[in-house]
Amino acid sequence: MSKSLRLSEKWFRRGLWVVALVFASFLIGLGGTVVGDLPQVERQRTLDDFIDKAAAEPLRAAVKEAGRAGQQAQRDLAQAELKLQAASQASENARETFANWVATRRATQQPDQDVELIARTKALDGLKARVDAEQQKVDAQRQIALDARQAQEREQQKLGVLERDAQKLMDADYRRVELRVFGYRLALTLPLLAIAGWLFVKKRKGTYWPFVWGFIFFALFAFFVELVPYLPSYGGYVRYIVGIVVTVLVGRYAIVALNRYLARQKLAEAQPDQVRREELSYDTALARLAKSVCPGCERPVDLKNTAIDFCPHCGIGLFDHCRACDTRKSAFSRFCHGCGTGAAAA
Repeated sequence: MSKSLRLSEKWFRRGLWVVALVFASFLIGLGGTVVGDLPQVERQRTLDDFIDKAAAEPLRAAVKEAGRAGQQAQRDLAQAELKLQAASQASENARETFANWVATRRATQQPDQDVELIARTKALDGLKARVDAEQQKVDAQRQIALDARQAQEREQQKLGVLERDAQKLMDADYRRVELRVFGYRLALTLPLLAIAGWLFVKKRKGTYWPFVWGFIFFALFAFFVELVPYLPSYGGYVRYIVGIVVTVLVGRYAIVALNRYLARQKLAEAQPDQVRREELSYDTALARLAKSVCPGCERPVDLKNTAIDFCPHCGIGLFDHCRACDTRKSAFSRFCHGCGTGAAAA
């Protein structure tokens, strides 16, 4: 059709398409913001909203208390192990000193040192008793830490059962919220798609067609791009079913439109040549001729063949001769290209 337009009209149309795209981009931005903010209409619920608080709070307190007790037991155990290490080192050093002294005592054979021998032996026994006492403290602290850890694990297991039950409830509620939010999105986008369909059928060739096409682009983007990613998927069934429904609707519309078009063409081809010619607009006829198709039936015609003056498919006149200069010209031309005589005047 661009070949049949005036040069200025071509650029005006291109500029209007730019207007349509810019208008669609702003609408898409606004729609994306609205669709993105729709989840905020639902309150975000947490696990605490579904758990049995009467049973969970004591368990959580017990877990915290057991955790604090375990940490304190670990700190006390570390201190006890340090004391045990010090006592063990002191006992080891005393034993080495005593062994050296005993060796010296045997070498010198001095009976007057028997009293000191007894005293040193008692000192070693005291150090050994201290080591044993520290070891008992360490063992006691280890038992306390173990008891605290086991108590924490027991309470945590009980709390885990409650949390798993609450998690199931929260997941079910999340799915319900997801469906509701999807319903909000669907309620927003379906009317847009319906309005876009009506505008496409009724207004796409009107005076304000750039805004019509901009809104159509926006509605298609909102439905197929902004809505589809939020479509719930139960194993893919919902997506496939929606795809089937959309395909059936679009296919049915295309089939009905094709049948209507064929019926109109059949009816038009049965009318006289002059009536059919009057129903064709000048621009439409030029656009179809530029594509080497018949303006009446839109079937291919070899327009370069000078022997063809009528469409071999529907019989509409394609070429005639100027009555002023007898030049062969298009039957749809308003003026003769040979002499400039108007077709109406001729």
